[in-house]
Amino acid sequence: MTRTETDPPLLDFRNITVYRGDTLALKDISLCVPCGQHVAIIGPNGSGKSTLIRTMMRYDHPVRRFRPVMRLFGRSDWHVHDMRKLIGIVSNEMVQACSKSATGRSVVLSGYYSSFELWPQHPVTDAMEERGREVLRLMKAEHLRDKPVNAMSTGEAKRVVIGRSLVNAPRALLLDEPSNGLDIRAALELRETLREIAALGTSLIYVTHHLPDIVPEVSRVILLSEGRIHAEGPKEQLLSSETLSRVYGMPIEVDRKDGYYNCWA
Repeated sequence: MTRTETDPPLLDFRNITVYRGDTLALKDISLCVPCGQHVAIIGPNGSGKSTLIRTMMRYDHPVRRFRPVMRLFGRSDWHVHDMRKLIGIVSNEMVQACSKSATGRSVVLSGYYSSFELWPQHPVTDAMEERGREVLRLMKAEHLRDKPVNAMSTGEAKRVVIGRSLVNAPRALLLDEPSNGLDIRAALELRETLREIAALGTSLIYVTHHLPDIVPEVSRVILLSEGRIHAEGPKEQLLSSETLSRVYGMPIEVDRKDGYYNCWA
């Protein structure tokens, strides 16, 4: 999908303060992500990453007295069902939510109905079937079309759940710890597939602890700490030993190879 400089931002948040119960989870977050940009959001446990995801997807809501602004693609008045077709979310919880008897085809096509399995009341048109086959090819998961989820590996199940989000041709994918539960081979294969998705014009928004998850196409990093944006900017500047050591409160060494980053204490 072609982007232009006149496109409204994918995400425009201002003055976002969120409580989870009595706990202040996000404090005065202002954040703008242009359409087409690939971004990684990282930070320690308790830094606010999960709450930021929940706020993006309208599960959590900011304190109104601070006059928050929450725009997606230039609009703030989204019907949640429509909004979630434009920003697909992929998480381990979604993998677990799939019906264990559902096949790869059923999971992918259930994305049209915001469910995790096709039910008798869900009609499937020829166009939907063709899109489902196209998505399974993109995810290199054609062999999973008739395989039930309970017979899939974690990596296979994650591929069909990503396909579920892609079936609506979203403008962005929000990836929550995408390599969790995957072995080395499955994680490497998934990264290469996500690079192909990025090349097709879908924005990738990573939320992760694991630096090798961050594909080379990601250009910008947002560091969260204690519910605030600690820093944001080019990946090459922020994924440094000095910056990550400061954010995580311990000595961290960072290395880079072929556009990928890794770290160790």
